[in-house]
Amino acid sequence: MVDRQDVRRAAGAAKDAAGDAERHASRLERSRGMRIGMRVGHVANGIVHLALAGIVVAVAVGAGGGSADQGGAMAAIAATPLGVGALWAVSIALVALAVFALLEGVAQRASGGGKALAKGIGKAIAYAAVAATGIRTALGSGGGGDAQAESLSGALMAQPFGQVLVGVVGVGVLAIGVAFVVQGARRSFEKHVSPPASARRAVTALGVAGYVAKGVAIALVGVLFVAAAIAHDPQEAGGLDGGLRSLQQLPFGVAALLVVGLGLGAYGVFSIVRGIWASKR
Repeated sequence: MVDRQDVRRAAGAAKDAAGDAERHASRLERSRGMRIGMRVGHVANGIVHLALAGIVVAVAVGAGGGSADQGGAMAAIAATPLGVGALWAVSIALVALAVFALLEGVAQRASGGGKALAKGIGKAIAYAAVAATGIRTALGSGGGGDAQAESLSGALMAQPFGQVLVGVVGVGVLAIGVAFVVQGARRSFEKHVSPPASARRAVTALGVAGYVAKGVAIALVGVLFVAAAIAHDPQEAGGLDGGLRSLQQLPFGVAALLVVGLGLGAYGVFSIVRGIWASKR
């Protein structure tokens, strides 16, 4: 029989451990080194989005362009005069940003609860995934986002209730895209950046355009996963490249793709500005 006193002691010990973790995370998050890593990481994230925006715009105007996803953006960075060195620098900075996001989520758990922790973990995973793409590209083993999406959907389809699983993933990705659009529309990103008064209006405009455009791009990936679930065909799923190129099939699709590309460029500039003028919170 379980002793209630033991259960209470165990619960108390777990609570104390969680409190200690939050305090340590808060100290690390506010340290000078991590704040610098966060700022440099946002600049790196902006560079990746600017490279991606260039590819999307090139595709829209029929000027070629590589794969319109993070892998293509990393390849474009590697093709610059700074080469693979720049790619390693961007990837390492994104790893630092992922660590900061995780620490921030743990530190804010006391005030924001499980939602704040989940948000921090989600951001950390997203930044780490982009960093991993950069590292794979630097090592010469980068893979296409569409192929990875098809592989993921195929693996899920092979599971019991696989069609439902793919649909759930699609809905989840679609929800993330909608969340970005809502953040842009509500301008909730403003709390993360403290530009001088003379630049505040321009920074806000960049943030609105950037968040909405990024949300649309992510939502398109979710739509492809949902389509794959409905068709029960993993090949219907696609990554960011497939989602963006699907816009071209729509009426006025080229114009829409151009607008999204410019919006992603705005997000890139906003991310760089966020790194420079990050709130001291």
